[in-house]
Amino acid sequence: MANSLISLLTIFHLLVLLGSSVNAYWPPSPGYWPSSKVGSLNFYKGFRNLWGPQHQRMDKNALTIWLDRTSGSGFKSVKPFRSGYFGASIKLQPGYTAGVITSLYLSNNEAHPGFHDEVDIEFLGTTFGKPYTLQTNVYIRGSGDGKIIGREMKFRLWFDPTSDFHHYAILWSPREIIFLVDDIPIRRYPKKSAATFPLRPMWLYGSIWDASSWATENGKYKADYKYQPFTAKYTNFKAIGCTAYSSARCHPLSASPYRSGGLTRKQYQAMRWVQTHNMVYNYCRDYKRDHSLTPECGR
Repeated sequence: MANSLISLLTIFHLLVLLGSSVNAYWPPSPGYWPSSKVGSLNFYKGFRNLWGPQHQRMDKNALTIWLDRTSGSGFKSVKPFRSGYFGASIKLQPGYTAGVITSLYLSNNEAHPGFHDEVDIEFLGTTFGKPYTLQTNVYIRGSGDGKIIGREMKFRLWFDPTSDFHHYAILWSPREIIFLVDDIPIRRYPKKSAATFPLRPMWLYGSIWDASSWATENGKYKADYKYQPFTAKYTNFKAIGCTAYSSARCHPLSASPYRSGGLTRKQYQAMRWVQTHNMVYNYCRDYKRDHSLTPECGR
């Protein structure tokens, strides 16, 4: 009887340790799930093909886009927005994807060529056995044109983004930009001045393309088309907010229960966990950068 009791206690302690080990590598709950507050959008009602129509296919509410030696592909929202919640569930391709970028982003490049704004979620392709890097970025009025002034923060995800769909989103309001992964905030970019924040209307885009010159380890590894086609799947599209045509009374959405914006204490805890455990680059901490060009880093 005593031996049985000891065995049960040993098993219990092992289970507790195993549970603690698993939880140690997973962010704490944010306590609030903004994606559940936003309905999904039919792709054909909310978007149109931008380029590479022969490299897009819709199947059972999931859009597949792909890159091969001949072309990549991209899509664009029908409406421009001046704030809102923008997201999609995405599944990436496993294996060798070096040089390939899969993206979901806001931009007004077509409306303001050479002087545009942009807010990026980009998945940087990788080599065998290495994880994807998720790059977030913000460009302000031409900082992504000519002499590039990026505001990159990069992350390694706490799950395998090739095994299933995960939801990635941008919450853009006049006060802040919040990047979310499965409703967990991973980055908050507050408006500190008009000069460092995108204020003009933008469209939502998605694309897959060859960025061999820089995407994987600063261009060390290129796209290898013996592994083509490179695919990405998108579903559960969400794009809602104040369009460029909405009245001035249109109220911006929030990533938290607070109507005025910001994050809750639990959301901040989850974000800090991700930035502590999974962030691999922060432009504000890069001593090689000229931070007179990114004054928000000093505030």
